[in-house]
Amino acid sequence: MKRLVLLGGGHAHLQVLQALARQRLSVAEVMLVTPHPALVYSGMVPGLVAGHYTPAKCSITLAPWAAAAGAYFVEAAAVGLDAAARKLQLSDGRGAEYDVLSIDTGGVQRRDVLPGAREHGLFVRPVEAFVKLQQALVDLAGQRVLDVVVIGGGAAGFELALALQHRLCLDGKQRARIALVTGGPEPLAGYPAAAVLAGARELARRRITVFRERAVAVQARAVVLASGARLACDAPVIATGAEAPRWLQGSGLALCERGFVQTTATLQSVSHPEIFAAGDVATRADGALPKSGVYAVRAGPPLALNLQRQLGGGPLVAWRPPARTLNLLSCGGRRAIAVWGPAVLQGRWAWWWKDRIDRAFVARFAAPVPEPIRAA
Repeated sequence: MKRLVLLGGGHAHLQVLQALARQRLSVAEVMLVTPHPALVYSGMVPGLVAGHYTPAKCSITLAPWAAAAGAYFVEAAAVGLDAAARKLQLSDGRGAEYDVLSIDTGGVQRRDVLPGAREHGLFVRPVEAFVKLQQALVDLAGQRVLDVVVIGGGAAGFELALALQHRLCLDGKQRARIALVTGGPEPLAGYPAAAVLAGARELARRRITVFRERAVAVQARAVVLASGARLACDAPVIATGAEAPRWLQGSGLALCERGFVQTTATLQSVSHPEIFAAGDVATRADGALPKSGVYAVRAGPPLALNLQRQLGGGPLVAWRPPARTLNLLSCGGRRAIAVWGPAVLQGRWAWWWKDRIDRAFVARFAAPVPEPIRAA
């Protein structure tokens, strides 16, 4: 019998498990390999940090879905891949052979991205670890006023800076001073100009100090900028962009210049058609897929269908991402910025919209696991 290995418990693989729970495979055994027993829905992390959600409200336990899909659940991470031999090396010392492999491990952050970051930084990725550690920061702010520096001017850094300010400065009590270091550009650079302006106004309204400079080192009580300035810092939050896992190097897979798996429109590796990839770990060889969690969620259904057809027969389907998607950026309190193409709006209604979408996604997988319909 063939073997399908689902490597990673990301958003796309969660939907693959749901599809297999409804229609199990009869032509292959399935294995889910992930270092985390639960998926933390990344879209709700800023709300969790802000105090709007508990960790349980943002998490989806994976083992029950693996069981419903008829999959073996292995709590481990990949440390190596030999694509020619069709074999994974796992962190628990075991090897895992496969006929078809699907990768949805998400991006990572290198701990040596800045000198001293490994020793002193609080990394946003993996999200599951960050969710556990951020509570210690909240507890510490209850003892004394903290200087918190968020490093990263993208959506993650913007949302987390505002979330921390909201959580740590409730009721007008100043429990923290928040700074945002963007690396050079304006916060939310890459978004429409109206979104950049709206973001700047939110940061100013919340009295978050913005440094349009590059951080070059993290020290025990300071963040050092390229200009030589030293920012007092009790808690550096590293919210820089996702990078590719190092174990992909030397795997034999075709990778882009940044090390991500290059895929076709059918979500297959351009060099190894028995390997599929989705989410932050993958990039389209034709450049049609921006890095966005929204696209990772939408890739789930076509990935599930193509995995089933790769194993059982049938033509694969090309997945074409929509030309534009709705982006909802939370602003700490119950406010958000809505971005749809060039249109930008903001207010409490946008946060309500985001909250409803996020809760609905988690609720889909918190409901009782469906019984299998039939074997494919």
